[in-house]
Amino acid sequence: MALFEARNIACKRGEHLLFDLLNFSVASGEALVLTGANGSGKSSLLRVVAGLIQRRAGDFLWNGRTMRPDGDQHRRRLIYLGHGDALKANLTPRENLRFWADLVGLPGGQAVSVVEQALEEDHLEPFADLPARFLSAGQRRRLALSRLRLQPSSAVPLWLLDEPTNALDGEARRRLIVLLGRHLAFGGLIILATHDPLRELPGRHLRIDAYAPGPVDDRADVIHRDHGEAI
Repeated sequence: MALFEARNIACKRGEHLLFDLLNFSVASGEALVLTGANGSGKSSLLRVVAGLIQRRAGDFLWNGRTMRPDGDQHRRRLIYLGHGDALKANLTPRENLRFWADLVGLPGGQAVSVVEQALEEDHLEPFADLPARFLSAGQRRRLALSRLRLQPSSAVPLWLLDEPTNALDGEARRRLIVLLGRHLAFGGLIILATHDPLRELPGRHLRIDAYAPGPVDDRADVIHRDHGEAI
């Protein structure tokens, strides 16, 4: 059982304070869906959690212990997928996945097996040997999301996803929901930013813009379950 907590987090980009006094927790088997207007700080929060940018204030805890988001131990427990697909345009889907498999340290034989399974499960086989620069936006996004299949949930429990359904058609979106649900079933944790309501995904929704600096009447209801009950 894992528990990730954020306490009184603030984030500033340039001279602009995006949010402050932001609190949430995510436990094994739970998803937290970040919502809010463009520019409210959804992507920035994911990058802060991933240790890619510094928070202005606040603390993160893993299983009750204060932790550094930019520390090696935390980075080994997470996968971060941002807006960009992070593909090498001259490599094929198979070669891109092999690159990622090597990057996370999968042994050669296991890497080959895992990569071929990912290609099959995400329906990437028909163009597995075509350079990625020739892929459509949806195909590139599917390839980027295939990274999630390379390591078991027990090894990398925390998934940080920024607009994961962008450019996906209905069938690819359905497969992604199944994949996310499987990760949660195996005890994983998910924090994702999206404009897609993702009602099929069990979890809670956090409105980032409710934490914008300035007077706020009531923050008690900014985290909701899917059916709208304040918690």
